[in-house]
Amino acid sequence: MKTLILVIALVLALVGPMRAQDQPQDFVDAHNRARAEVGVGPIEWDETVAAYARDYANQRRGDCSLTHSSGPYGENIAWGGGDLSGTAAVKMWVDEKADYDYNTNTCRAGKQCGHYTQIVWRNSVRLGCAKVTCDDGGTFITCNYDPRGNFIGQWPY
Repeated sequence: MKTLILVIALVLALVGPMRAQDQPQDFVDAHNRARAEVGVGPIEWDETVAAYARDYANQRRGDCSLTHSSGPYGENIAWGGGDLSGTAAVKMWVDEKADYDYNTNTCRAGKQCGHYTQIVWRNSVRLGCAKVTCDDGGTFITCNYDPRGNFIGQWPY
């Protein structure tokens, strides 16, 4: 029991307090709703991927820069000026679905849809996300996906 309490205290110290809509299951559920809409199997939380996400989010705490980690996983990142929730970040990414044309596997001209296609990438089955409050008061959120998706010439599902 003491070990569990220490682990929880360590997580809170690293990423700050979590609230509803920022828990691992909240991230998983938001992803799986979008995946189910297009017939893609569920994604699961993976602590190794989550540890990577936490480490990278903590690196962004000082500047809140929307810079990708260029690591071994697929990645979606978001920034919010206030207390952006994890589920709100996932919703922003999922909302890109309106700009994705499955038939041509392209985004509408001048629009982004790669965050959405990563969420529904059928081969990505492990997820880890993290949220930090940046020094400037903003919020940085990252979700990482294993295996990565968004390969040119391949459809997400």
